[in-house]
Amino acid sequence: DVAPATGWLNPLYDYMEAHPDVGACQPKIRSYADHKSFEYAGACGGFLDRNGYPYCRGRIFDTVERDSGQYDMVIPVFWASGAALMVRSELYVKVGGLDKDFFAHMEEIDLCWRIKLAGYAVVVIPQSVVFHLGGGTLPASNPRKTYLNFRNNLLLLHKNLPDSSRKKRLLVRRLYDALAWVKFVVSLDFADASAVLRAHRDFRKMRANYTSHPDVDLLPKSPDIVVDYYLRRRKVYSDLD
Repeated sequence: DVAPATGWLNPLYDYMEAHPDVGACQPKIRSYADHKSFEYAGACGGFLDRNGYPYCRGRIFDTVERDSGQYDMVIPVFWASGAALMVRSELYVKVGGLDKDFFAHMEEIDLCWRIKLAGYAVVVIPQSVVFHLGGGTLPASNPRKTYLNFRNNLLLLHKNLPDSSRKKRLLVRRLYDALAWVKFVVSLDFADASAVLRAHRDFRKMRANYTSHPDVDLLPKSPDIVVDYYLRRRKVYSDLD
């Protein structure tokens, strides 16, 4: 569900060839429906906040920016979008590839986290552009999407955080998820509220599959994207500290 712009491949390939320390990269991802806007799934490079919430240069939660060249610098990111991901094949095999248990959501973030733990950088190359249809697997309104996002985000943290910080970070994250559940209930969105409960139930079952954890915590100390977005009203990437 991606249409590449003319000349999209060379900037990615050339950068990877010139920078052997880079394990994976992504192009700038614009919307197929609106070529002047970023696309939700990846935009111009992905990050995680201190609680493990994904956000992008060009997209925070449901706020998607227009692309006016404001993010055209090549920079390291935490994760590259699976919508258009270039990764070194030997490294992909070495770190274990995509985790099939994640299915459809955040599996590329998990992969990029392992690539970074292996000592490689992940970058975004805005000189390459593709146009992403978005929602090809599940539409945003589907409770199955809510379920996978909540479940896989918990698995992502449990799998990739060290013993020294995993329990504390997961506790905070589950408290935030409880607030999200309350918001769904108050909004009478019982399908999504139920999806959150099922996500936590299945997380408790699936976490036993991951018994090996890294020694280092790669999550940043800031920002807290929920506080920034909903309380401080910082809606775009350039407004963040």
